[in-house]
Amino acid sequence: MDAEQLGSRIRQERERARLSQIDLASKAELDRTVMSKIESGVRKVTALELMRIAEAVGIRMARFFEEPIPAIVSHRSSQGLDTAESQVDAILDFFAHDVEFVLRLAPDALVPSVPISDPFASPQSADDAEALAVAARRLLRLDDEEPVLRLQEVVSRLGLWALSMDFGPDTADAGSLLLKKGAVALVNSHNKVGRRRLALAHELGHFLVQDEYSVDWRVSDPGSGIEARLDRFARALLLPSVGFRSFWTNSLAQYGLRDAAVLTASRFQVDMSTLARRIGDLRLEGDGNAIRSTQTVGADIVEHGLLVSNDLEGTSLPQQYQRAIIGLYRAQQISVERAVELLRGTLTDSDLPQRRKRVEGELWNFLG
Repeated sequence: MDAEQLGSRIRQERERARLSQIDLASKAELDRTVMSKIESGVRKVTALELMRIAEAVGIRMARFFEEPIPAIVSHRSSQGLDTAESQVDAILDFFAHDVEFVLRLAPDALVPSVPISDPFASPQSADDAEALAVAARRLLRLDDEEPVLRLQEVVSRLGLWALSMDFGPDTADAGSLLLKKGAVALVNSHNKVGRRRLALAHELGHFLVQDEYSVDWRVSDPGSGIEARLDRFARALLLPSVGFRSFWTNSLAQYGLRDAAVLTASRFQVDMSTLARRIGDLRLEGDGNAIRSTQTVGADIVEHGLLVSNDLEGTSLPQQYQRAIIGLYRAQQISVERAVELLRGTLTDSDLPQRRKRVEGELWNFLG
């Protein structure tokens, strides 16, 4: 990478961090004119300066030398967008590089228990979307009635590694990116649990049909085309027609509309909007508007013993991925700082296990 290319990468990371050139120069303890020359490639940057710049924009220094994920670049180019990534693109790009790094060092630790050999056909109708959900549940070894609990862990069985993070309101619900092996998904944990789970189920649909790259802004909005069909798939995955139909019908007869909605939403861990739309999908009895306006309160949780889910809450990672990182740390293949960085704050350095002390002369075991 020459000075001009490196300067361009520094500019991109500065813009991604929403810093002006003056701000970055100040944080990196450089003159503004020096920063301008570095970004334009007129002046070479020293290793110490690059380290300070990396700290100022909040990345590892090695990040400047990593190539951006081709699928993201291709997508933004096709949309006529600027090459500087959006926030969602940036997080997906970072996470994809993290997963590929772990895969390189510990490929056996991230083997999916249910690998997908061939992509599924993209659904062309509502019936196709329902059929895809049935096929996905069978692949995931779920029966026709049970709820999908701990969805983040469930989708990791297929090699879809999901990261949840709170990246604020008024932005995308989720996104996903296909890797050479498996895929990564990003879910906005700023949303409530039902919407978070629907968003990840939607990204699972993209993964099953092997869509290269996707950012989904409002997965629950009515619409048409493939996104609407994948929404239908997501609802059918979380609310399987056999089990949901039976539970809803019995609850409605026994408790009435409001309590039936509260009980059903809790059992299947969906939001009221998703529940109402699923009732419409299957043409079941129930006033959709009344269901959407229903709110679960503390008394409902106590009286009915409801399940309170924290699925995809805050910053979270699948346990198999976390175990792979801890394994690399134990084997002294990565530093404590790198382990914490890869774990994205889900564990701190004090949470990590003590590493085995090396015995004098052990190095010769690796060189023999």
